Amino acid sequence: MNRETTTTRLPEHTPRLDLPKLAPEVYKAMVTLDAAARRGVDPVILELVKIRASQLNHCAFCLDMHSKDALAAGESVERIIQLGAWEESRHFYTAKEIAAIELTEAVTVITDGFVPDEVFAKAAKEFDETELAQLIAAITVINAWNRFGVTCRLVPGHYAPGQYQH
Repeated sequence: MNRETTTTRLPEHTPRLDLPKLAPEVYKAMVTLDAAARRGVDPVILELVKIRASQLNHCAFCLDMHSKDALAAGESVERIIQLGAWEESRHFYTAKEIAAIELTEAVTVITDGFVPDEVFAKAAKEFDETELAQLIAAITVINAWNRFGVTCRLVPGHYAPGQYQH
């Protein structure tokens, strides 16, 4: 077996829909909502939340985007990699970041129909009410973006950091 055979990548899939083109008012509203939701949220926490929600939702496009944006903003490769196993690598993060990550998981995987009181209480201890409201909005918005990305089968790998400045 030669190296070329073992390193040839599989072809990219094609996107199903071009949402911004086909539903421009929805896309514009999402961009506006995204901008409003991020106000007052620490940019480091915001990217960690976006990456973690995108991992949980299997949104490769958003993972590509937010990992690249986080790296460009100075986040470490190590912390991004460890985010998928944060429960075993808490020491890479602050208490505030862990509270945000736990809240992200509870909101994203809401299979029990509610966010557990202890998760909310931890977040409320680390964030003031305004910060917490904005964080919840940011988590909700990335989950919506993830659902658009996964459903429309957006193709990862072509995003340049800062390409979409909302």
